[in-house]
Amino acid sequence: MTSQAGHTLPYLANCSLLFTEEPLLQRPAAAAAAGFTAIEFWWPWPDQPVPADRDVDQFVAAVEDAGVSLIGLNLFAGDLAGPDCGVASIPARSGQFRDNIDVATGIGERLGVRGFNTLYGNRVDGVTAAAQDELATENIVLAAKAAAGLGAQIFIEPVSGPKPYPLRTAADAVAVVDRAGAAGAANVTFLCDLYHLAANGDDLDAAIAAHTGVTGHVQIADSPGRGEPGSGQLDLDRYLRALQDRGYQGWVSLEYKPTTSTEASLAWLPGDRRAAAPQEDHS
Repeated sequence: MTSQAGHTLPYLANCSLLFTEEPLLQRPAAAAAAGFTAIEFWWPWPDQPVPADRDVDQFVAAVEDAGVSLIGLNLFAGDLAGPDCGVASIPARSGQFRDNIDVATGIGERLGVRGFNTLYGNRVDGVTAAAQDELATENIVLAAKAAAGLGAQIFIEPVSGPKPYPLRTAADAVAVVDRAGAAGAANVTFLCDLYHLAANGDDLDAAIAAHTGVTGHVQIADSPGRGEPGSGQLDLDRYLRALQDRGYQGWVSLEYKPTTSTEASLAWLPGDRRAAAPQEDHS
């Protein structure tokens, strides 16, 4: 993938997958040293929907001291490296999700976060899909109302892999966006993760054509492998150009697993592209 061949969308670094050579609180500074001006994180405390105030303060200070903007933050989603993939649709964990909203949006208010990724949650035994979907809509709307006070969005993402996660295609995720919109949450948008869609066999061209208008955020990794651009077979530049041509002007998150080191994995991306910003606020 060439970094400038077809689009001018700005890149940010996902510091939950990049710069993992460093402890979590040192990653914002590592991203800044590599030339990035914007970053995102998964929820930094996978076992704590409500971490201690001191831990939150240290995280906020790490971002502020690095001089980077925290554009995106996951709401509490459980152990993403283990069995979990969000909690919004799971009755036994709904309280965790709701308790987390104030904490996450509090961080967002302090750091100017523009979007909160809300992972839906796996299907669970003993609860119907319809009941999980109803609960998820309720919880997403609650989160959306809190995010709206910051001028921020809630992102809904399809995910690949073996977990029983029900949102696999762009249409699956956009259906959730539509349900939330019908319930009054106009700031719920589609997170277009090109890697997950490709890994699930979705038609990327069709997804972009149909859903760019409700796309609030984009994440990329190459496929197969979820490595850096150029490590797989996806024509990421072409897909990003198509998104831009259809009106997307927001961020593109580098949410990939470096095949070697983070530094080596960024060789494809010139320094001036790491410091770019959206031409227009897409939120």
